[in-house]
Amino acid sequence: MRTLLALILTAGIATAQGEPAGRFDYYVLSLSWSPNWCALEGDARDSAQCGPDRDLGWSMHGLWPQFEAGWPSFCRTARRDPDRTDTDAMADIMGTSGLAWYQWKKHGRCSGLSSDDYFDTARRAYESINRPAVLRELDRTIQLPASVIEQAFLRENPNLGADMITITCKSNYIQEARICLTKDLEPRVCGKDVVRDCTMADAIIVPIK
Repeated sequence: MRTLLALILTAGIATAQGEPAGRFDYYVLSLSWSPNWCALEGDARDSAQCGPDRDLGWSMHGLWPQFEAGWPSFCRTARRDPDRTDTDAMADIMGTSGLAWYQWKKHGRCSGLSSDDYFDTARRAYESINRPAVLRELDRTIQLPASVIEQAFLRENPNLGADMITITCKSNYIQEARICLTKDLEPRVCGKDVVRDCTMADAIIVPIK
């Protein structure tokens, strides 16, 4: 009975919405391999992120406030929303201003920061991680173990441990690298609900166009 109750309570935390802003334990920095996202979704949407003039590799999906178990979303805050200039300024690392706006609405408000400070924090988090450059050299689509991607991040970031990063897959493609950070943007151990390591031995990686 206690186990069942714990599962119910954990599920409630994970799916809750509208919490007060500023109450969270750490951040998850989510990095998306942009060519894979374009192959799975972006090209069909005619997303500007996937245009021929873009050469995004590891783009920033978001910086997500996280509880030790579960996460807040769509929090209540008195902070003003960003204007178009603010979200446009994030498109260089997030792909589009629309993604920047959505990430603020769902996750940024939960940080308790102003939109300017949240986007500044997100950019600093993104820049704090050395993103493996080797994938930028691909000239064709390949398949490889998802664990190779994790090892590449660990080699480029000696301050990261294997329990501080998880690689996710979607529809047989490498999807994201998710890295856990303290509120001061230092690497830290991920909560159990964040660790969802992809175990595929033949995950697909699409090259940058």
